[in-house]
Amino acid sequence: MTSTNRQRLDGKVAIVTGATGGIGEATAKLFLDLGAKVMLVARSSDKLAKTTARLQGLGDFDGAIADSTDEAATAAAVAKTVERFGGVDILIANAGTEGVLKPIEQLTVEDFNDTLQTNVIGVWLAMKHCVEPMKVRGGGSIVALSSIAGMIGFPAMAPYIASKHAVFGLVKTAALELGEHKIRVNAVGPGPIDNRMMQSLGTQLAGDEAAALRSGVESSLALRRYGTNEEVAYLLAFLASDASSYCSGSNHMVDGGYIAA
Repeated sequence: MTSTNRQRLDGKVAIVTGATGGIGEATAKLFLDLGAKVMLVARSSDKLAKTTARLQGLGDFDGAIADSTDEAATAAAVAKTVERFGGVDILIANAGTEGVLKPIEQLTVEDFNDTLQTNVIGVWLAMKHCVEPMKVRGGGSIVALSSIAGMIGFPAMAPYIASKHAVFGLVKTAALELGEHKIRVNAVGPGPIDNRMMQSLGTQLAGDEAAALRSGVESSLALRRYGTNEEVAYLLAFLASDASSYCSGSNHMVDGGYIAA
C-alpha cells in the first residue's frame, strides 16, 4: 500500500457524533471525500436534515438521532451503523458543549453536571458501544475531541477544563485496554477555531469586548490566527486512517501554537 493510499478511508465505516456542528460537518465531508461511509449522529433532527442536505451527492452516508448522554440512543445509532454499512471502523467522538462560564464559587451542580455529562459521559458511551463492532472488524480507530482545555487551566471555565482533561484520561486508559485488539485511541486538542463554540466562549468571557479578546488571543498564537473546522478535520482524518497506524494514547494538538507559548 502506498503512502497516499494509507491516508485514504476507502472501505472504512465511520461514526461522527456531533455531526451538525462545524467540526463535525467538516469531518463528515472530508471523510466522504476520502472514501469512507459515514453515519452522522446528532441530537437535533432539524439540524441533521440541514446537514444531510448540504452533503447530498458527496458519498454514502446516513443519519441517526441520539443525544450523546442517552445510552440507549447511542447504542441504537451504533447498531444502525452496523446494519446499514456492515460494521464500524472509525469513531469520531466529537459531540461536546462549552457549557456556562462562571467563577468556581458561582457554579451550580447542574452547571457542572451538564458539561461533564456531554463532554465525558457522552464520549465514554460512544466508545463503549463501538468497541465490540471494532473487535469484530479486527481493529479500528477511536478519536475523541479534547481541547487545549485538556492541557491548561483558564479562569471561569472549570467545568469545561475539567471535562477536557477527563477526555484525555479516558483516551489514555482506553488505548491501554484496547491496543491488543488493534483498536487505536487518540484525542485531538483544538485550540481557537473559528466556529460557533469559540464565538460563544468569546461572548461569555468578554461580552461586548469579544472582538478585542479575539485579537488578543490571535496575537498570542504562533500562527497569529484562529484555525478552521477543516484544519481540525484533516488531523482527524490522519488519525482515522492507516497512515497513523503507530499512534495511540496521545492528545494531538491543532492549536496554532497555543500550547507552545
